[in-house]
Amino acid sequence: MANAYQVLPEIDAEELAYVQLLLNDYTDDQAMQFAMMYRARRKDPMMILLLTLLGFLGIHGIQRFVLNQVGMGILYLLLFGLCFIGTIIDLVNYRKLATEYNNQQAYDVALILRRFGA
Repeated sequence: MANAYQVLPEIDAEELAYVQLLLNDYTDDQAMQFAMMYRARRKDPMMILLLTLLGFLGIHGIQRFVLNQVGMGILYLLLFGLCFIGTIIDLVNYRKLATEYNNQQAYDVALILRRFGA
């Protein structure tokens, strides 16, 4: 059983718990391969925070595009961050947005590794 903290020390506690569940049946080599693929896809919550702050400078919804929520990103652009209310909500919930995205990416990477027998 691989230790998620050893292969991904930079992730926070909630994300770490989910990744540890995915890595329970992995060998150390498989865990390292998972970590390399996951790092390439993972979004840092601080980056999401900074992109959300750009909404106050007139560039609304960039954080949604980065999180692969293109429809919401277009809405934010056209409706000025949903009249700044959406931007403020995203500012408060930036960690949750990043964690949800990262958990989905971790799941996708685990599926890829299982499918191809790595």
